[in-house]
Amino acid sequence: MIRILSMVPLTLLLACSGGEAPTETPAGGEEATPPEAGPAPVFSLAWSEYPSWSVFGVADERGLIKAKEGEMGEIEKKWNVDIVLKQADYDACIGLYGSGQVDAAALTNMDSLPTALTKTTVGILPTSTSFGADALLTPKTITSLDQLKGKDIRGLALSVSEYTFVRNLEIAGLDPKEFSFKNMDPAAAATAMQQKQEGVEAIVVWNPFVMQTLETRDDVHVLASSEKIPGEIVDMIVAAQTSLDKPGGDRFAAALADAFYQVSDAIEAPETREKTLVDLGAKFSNLDAKAMETVVAQTKFYKSSDEALALYKSEELKATMTKVVGFEVAQGMLKEEAKVGYGDKASAADAQFRFDPTYLELYASKK
Repeated sequence: MIRILSMVPLTLLLACSGGEAPTETPAGGEEATPPEAGPAPVFSLAWSEYPSWSVFGVADERGLIKAKEGEMGEIEKKWNVDIVLKQADYDACIGLYGSGQVDAAALTNMDSLPTALTKTTVGILPTSTSFGADALLTPKTITSLDQLKGKDIRGLALSVSEYTFVRNLEIAGLDPKEFSFKNMDPAAAATAMQQKQEGVEAIVVWNPFVMQTLETRDDVHVLASSEKIPGEIVDMIVAAQTSLDKPGGDRFAAALADAFYQVSDAIEAPETREKTLVDLGAKFSNLDAKAMETVVAQTKFYKSSDEALALYKSEELKATMTKVVGFEVAQGMLKEEAKVGYGDKASAADAQFRFDPTYLELYASKK
């Protein structure tokens, strides 16, 4: 997966349509067709290969959600919504969402902000947080961040990689301006370090590149990682406010939560854990169950709606987003500060990006 802050021109198109006239008012005050009435409105989600987003590929295989329009899985029937799942590379997902070709997308909190400046965006479901999955790798002869002064640190610029590096410097009391972060594709950076390419002594990459590099070179170690900043890199499902305002939009969001938690529950249950990790690994870099145990330990899922709601209502999240917005403004990723809100549409009406618990609460009320 490539988690970058960019927009790309795309020709991919996913059709989204509305449903029947609203007849009831669910949680949050949005009107929508009740699940048992009328034809199912169509909504779309773009997702890319990443541990907590590959869950939707597993949901498709297990018949919880059928990826194609006109075919409905168990959860779609429950909520009376037809969900089109579109798998694409991460940068393509950003483009599909930004251009309005999908209703929702699997993005990080960081990558959601630039698009939110031009279209009101809602975080409907946090799926995981990086807890060691993004890491700074160096030879074991380098034992402190100070030793990286005067060296190039390679990784994807203007991304969670650079954010992870900068935040680790700040936590260590070091000035990021004294270090050189050079843009390099993460796959290329990992390959260069694995092959001991001259001049490549420090890279910031994510899984599976971290795991692959450590397996290839026993003289390399993790010098710093996202383990130092739990909860700051949040992997999410975000949706356009205009899509959520359509008839059935709230049910679409709740159905995505339902699918995510059903697969998450299967990961947590001892009797289904190994099989589910194998299925998830097939959607994420073809990793086996043993490797996926490491992956899910370093990419901590928000395993329940209770965990997700606790995050949304926490002061820590507000502090995190202040850091993230400040970082993006300083790096020129945002032309202006994005207005971040917490709560439903009525209580955070001026927010450009909003963490809204309404849809999680709707799911929880009907699970």
